[in-house]
Amino acid sequence: MRFLRSIFFYLVLILSTLIFGSSAIIGSFVHRGWAGLMARIWGNVNLWAAGVKVRLSGMENLNGGPCILVSNHQGWFDIFVALGKIPVRFSWLAKEELFKIPVLGQAMSRAGYISIDRSDRRKAIASMNRVAEVVRQGTSVFVFPEGTRSADGVIKEFKKGAFVIAAKSGQPVIPISISGSYRILPKSSWMIHPGEIRFSMGKPVQISGTDTASRDNLMEQVREAIRANLTFEEAGGEAAAKTRSTLSDNGGSI
Repeated sequence: MRFLRSIFFYLVLILSTLIFGSSAIIGSFVHRGWAGLMARIWGNVNLWAAGVKVRLSGMENLNGGPCILVSNHQGWFDIFVALGKIPVRFSWLAKEELFKIPVLGQAMSRAGYISIDRSDRRKAIASMNRVAEVVRQGTSVFVFPEGTRSADGVIKEFKKGAFVIAAKSGQPVIPISISGSYRILPKSSWMIHPGEIRFSMGKPVQISGTDTASRDNLMEQVREAIRANLTFEEAGGEAAAKTRSTLSDNGGSI
């Protein structure tokens, strides 16, 4: 049964990418928001094809203003959930390789997503500056600060890019905890395991200044807020207990 589900999912993934990707490219020349709508449908269609249910919480923390959406990264399905379930238009900071995929890459460009080449520091800084300008102009942006997905679901150390964007744009960061998605498609496997993903959106965290210390403090606050809504194992085992204890002592928030 799992084998058949996996075959079905990949067929739907290929067809939906071709159909909605092509529609996003063509429709974006007529309506600015069309590519975003196609991305939302594409995300939900592929969640359905894989037999994945999503449990949402904290969506009221989106206040409608521009922000930096920051999430842990457990697997492919993080992308489908973010695109399918976040009810506001946002741009995406994504690795350069994705923009080279036929149809998908063109659709991402038409949707206003921004590529980043982490192997080239100069290009990476230029990308951060472009993203900060996009946020200042009123569009939210989604970033995976770990840089790559976790093989075992355990949250990794964060890179500083998202928090540089927060400092440059002056806009708040919304921490997002994604739990369970690594089980749907383990990094070392192609088989789909239908199940549930928990998508928890925390309260906005505002940076206190533009200096390096303020940026690093924001990064730590956001990482801890994300860990607080993961399972014990996903949050790093024993380290997670300390976070939850701190949250309890502070009245449930960081």
